[in-house]
Amino acid sequence: MEERVDRLQRAAFTYFLDYGDETTGLVLDQSANPEICSIASVGFFLTCLPVAVERGWIGRREAARRAAKIIQFFREAPQGAAPDATGHHGFFYHFLDVKTGKRAWKSELSTIDTALLLAGVETARVYFDGNDSDERVIRNAGLELIENVEWRWMVDKEGFVNKAWKPKRGFFGGDWEHYSEAQIMYVLAAASEEYSIPAASYHRMTERYDWRKTYGLDWIAAAPLFIHLFSQVWIDFRALNDGHCGPADLDYFENTRRAIAIQRAYADQNPKGWLGYEQDVWGLSACAGPRGRQRTLDGRRCWFRGYEARGVPDGPDDGTLVPWGPLACYAHEPEAALAGTAAVLARYPAVLKEDRFVGSFNPSLPGEGADYWTCDSLFGIDQGLLVTMIENGRTGLVWKLAQRSDVFINGLRSLGFSGGWLKA
Repeated sequence: MEERVDRLQRAAFTYFLDYGDETTGLVLDQSANPEICSIASVGFFLTCLPVAVERGWIGRREAARRAAKIIQFFREAPQGAAPDATGHHGFFYHFLDVKTGKRAWKSELSTIDTALLLAGVETARVYFDGNDSDERVIRNAGLELIENVEWRWMVDKEGFVNKAWKPKRGFFGGDWEHYSEAQIMYVLAAASEEYSIPAASYHRMTERYDWRKTYGLDWIAAAPLFIHLFSQVWIDFRALNDGHCGPADLDYFENTRRAIAIQRAYADQNPKGWLGYEQDVWGLSACAGPRGRQRTLDGRRCWFRGYEARGVPDGPDDGTLVPWGPLACYAHEPEAALAGTAAVLARYPAVLKEDRFVGSFNPSLPGEGADYWTCDSLFGIDQGLLVTMIENGRTGLVWKLAQRSDVFINGLRSLGFSGGWLKA
């Protein structure tokens, strides 16, 4: 199985080579749309490059060239209130035209997606520490990008960070006031030298954690799987304590392990009676779905959703799973990750396209050429999550790079984190 994981990890990385634009360096959000870049996908690509160099998949000089091109592009991209700019106040629009870098789909300035992009920038800055021109560009221009984000502009009157902003519409979509994938955003926002948010903004958010006991486990509840993984691509939360993790034996790393256990228990019990669910076939997360499809299952009429942040235990759950889910948990639960991956691939081989996982599948709904529905697209953030979390489980590379980052260290300490590797 480990040899297969090698192939899957490498194949996931090649997504960024196959679906990157040579002129801008930007990466497609998904393979099915050849025009649109997701800045989060770009952040994952930048984070994957050190892994690829260390694994021998790409030369260091070529990796540095690609990273420098991306970072230089964002540094030079137009900022301002114009509706076709690339960003505003240091933030960037969620979706961009992959060839021009201009705002696409009338998308929003996104605080979390900007943070995911910048986490990748910072990872590249730490890794590429050489003296050639590209590596200097990565470090110097990358630091400019990180320092130019005006985080305070995004803080609302209650002290929370807003999720989004659009020209003419202004701030919308609510704010980051619950446990979510935005931990990495708070770390970066707290680390800013000129525009840092007050630590009270983060601590106020933690007061709204949804503490629950599910299947006998105490945890900070958040339904979709990805929430428990994204920030932990960069930060090794083992033994780190911010004073808000409840019982002494619980840190955010352990909370993710419990979220994984709850996902598996939910699939095993299968309260909604979907086909295919079992302890090793699981993974409810944000993903595309078979919107508009219907079928009768065990005498009940079922309607299926499109894109949705699926999750447990409260749903939504329409039988759609992410096939990459188990393997993305390799750093937290390697045995469960390998068992789940083996089970999914044995039963549902069509979830792989050239050794890369599609975005989602649904065993309860017949598809084209198979007795189950599969999404027809690959997604950059899924592939990046796999590359990085497999590597963290094997060598801890991305975590180790973050532990050398003044930006990440200062952000964590500003938020009140202590213990673990921060003791050093």
